[in-house]
Amino acid sequence: METRKGNTTYGECRCCSAKGNHRDIMKEYYFNGIREVYFDIFMECFNLFLSTNALLSTLICTTCVQRLRDATSFRMMVVSTERQLLQAVEGEDKDTVFVNVHVEDTESEPAMEIKLEKETEYVKEELEPDDEGETDGYDSDYVPDVLSDTGSDTQEETLVDREAALLGRFARVKLPPLPTRQTLSKICPEYCRQLDLLQNLKIVPKDLMRLIEEQDSKRTTSRKVFISEKLAHITNAGTILECSNVTPFKSKSRLGFPCFYCRNVFEKLEKLREHTTQHKKTEIRHILKTYGAECLVVYVDTTDLKCTLCDKSIQNLNSLKSHLTNVHKKKLYPEFTDRVIPFKLSDSGVHECQVCGFNFETFGSIERHMNVHYRNYVCKECGTGFVTKYRLKVHTKSMHAGGNYPCEVCGKVFSTQQKYKNHVNTVHKLLKRFKCTKCSERFAEYFRRQKHLVQVHGVAPLQYKCNVCDKNFDRRYTLSRHMKRDHLEERDYQCEMCSYKCFTKNELRVHMVKHNGERIFECSVCKKSYARKKTLKEHMRIHNNDRRFACAVCGQAFVQKCSLKGHLKTHHLEFSM
Repeated sequence: METRKGNTTYGECRCCSAKGNHRDIMKEYYFNGIREVYFDIFMECFNLFLSTNALLSTLICTTCVQRLRDATSFRMMVVSTERQLLQAVEGEDKDTVFVNVHVEDTESEPAMEIKLEKETEYVKEELEPDDEGETDGYDSDYVPDVLSDTGSDTQEETLVDREAALLGRFARVKLPPLPTRQTLSKICPEYCRQLDLLQNLKIVPKDLMRLIEEQDSKRTTSRKVFISEKLAHITNAGTILECSNVTPFKSKSRLGFPCFYCRNVFEKLEKLREHTTQHKKTEIRHILKTYGAECLVVYVDTTDLKCTLCDKSIQNLNSLKSHLTNVHKKKLYPEFTDRVIPFKLSDSGVHECQVCGFNFETFGSIERHMNVHYRNYVCKECGTGFVTKYRLKVHTKSMHAGGNYPCEVCGKVFSTQQKYKNHVNTVHKLLKRFKCTKCSERFAEYFRRQKHLVQVHGVAPLQYKCNVCDKNFDRRYTLSRHMKRDHLEERDYQCEMCSYKCFTKNELRVHMVKHNGERIFECSVCKKSYARKKTLKEHMRIHNNDRRFACAVCGQAFVQKCSLKGHLKTHHLEFSM
């Protein structure tokens, strides 16, 4: 059984350079009850002192640990066998001591001989140079090795404790002499070539200054200019707004479209365009600086898009960017995300997407749709994209901030704080967020306000038409649900106990009552029991004689709809549903 102190660390093995989670050679571990410090084992087994440089790895992999253990075991076996052999030869001599000492000379000396160093004074003599200014191979900076003959003897005498073991790790080789003028061309040929280029040249300080200035100018021209994210967005958006006829505006409110430059709100787009021309375009960059880098976004209306520099008609916003960059040499930063979102607004209420051409009946729906095309920031949880980082933060906090938020009034538990707030405001506080734009009446739901506008004020209703069966729906979600359920026949939920498949999870839950539901709903008249309350209500129509399903052909009425369908199939087959 192997235990250890400390955890493994990811890195590179000191011995074999393998990468992974390894142990530390400086820490202690236990193997079969035996303490192990791999740094000490290297010293004991191989007399190898590993460098403790902070830049080197101190890790060792399990394969190298096993090989180190095998080497240690082999060494212990050899030492034990040697001890037994010596005991058998010498008999009673049991005081043999084994010392691991580096052996330099095979001949042993009976006594240490001390040699006195002779005091020798060396005087550096300079030779007179010849006509060429050289000294025929003599290097004036060369100093002879004083200890060339007696160095090995005196060095051993002056060694401090354990210094011999340290020096034993290095090979005893004589260092090569310093290069001379004759050998320099072979050792450093490039250096000699540069010296030859400077031969017979007169270098003055002005020449050096000129070279330095040239190098500085080259560095300046090739230096990359760095720009902050916010400044890049301001430059891109400001250039587009200043050099085109786009109409900037803020997100539409219930009163209309707010002006980008001031606080005025306009219900009609024509009035907004006319009002925008009164503002100077020099105000644009100043206004953009007031936005933070995370929430900077500009909505623009690209109807009849033109370049104001050359009065040329442009098809879309991307073409305008290319035109400004290539023709007018305007500086834009395409490596940064787009913060100018194009729209094509109209007073008719139908808004066309400038990217995919899809039409939307409300501005809120096309505003949410633009997040699909401008996915500057993507949610890691659900993959939803957003134009700005601020919208991503709001989405994450409201949709994915997990937790339990119980309602103090009714006890319902919600997974996010936003869902809890919506529940309290609409159910318990009865807050009516949506105010009618025509009168002072308020509503708790958006679609109730739309219904009020249609019925009371005569506003044209929102209609989402099915392209297959020509049915109309008041919500896009209802149309999408109808397409998937009725035409695509999606059935993603299947019963585990039978072959029943359904479209929604709620339908499956209702179906499961057939398999595991108790009949807890009992009729007070005939004592029949049912698993669902809905089924009991339909049964009570029999006792109340509630015949609400009448035949349109003969007028006969029935309690249940299935009875009416059976009647039509039997007596009026041509009118069968």
